[in-house]
Amino acid sequence: MLLKNKIALAFTSDADVIHEVDSLSPLLAISILLNNVQLVLSGVAVVSGSQTKIAYVNLGCYYIIGLHLGFLTGWVLKLGIKGIWCGMILGGTFTQTVTLATITINLTGIKS
Repeated sequence: MLLKNKIALAFTSDADVIHEVDSLSPLLAISILLNNVQLVLSGVAVVSGSQTKIAYVNLGCYYIIGLHLGFLTGWVLKLGIKGIWCGMILGGTFTQTVTLATITINLTGIKS
């Protein structure tokens, strides 16, 4: 996040591209954070023998929720690439992370 302007400069000197990279960097940071958490949670669930359940969670979160929400926010609401990415992050990745966290808590028997 600290080098967002510098990273774009390594590939282009176009001010519009640099500005777009700057505006999309927070979404990239959120996406990376959630993907790392869901990867660990997915690994825990797979090791515990819940591969089928994880496959359904992945399909449901990304292809049913995330894809449609990305289309809705990107094209229907005309938010462009930010809308597509927000739809995929909030709809797909966030929902998947919360679902996998719930599955992992139930598998481990942690009481809240």
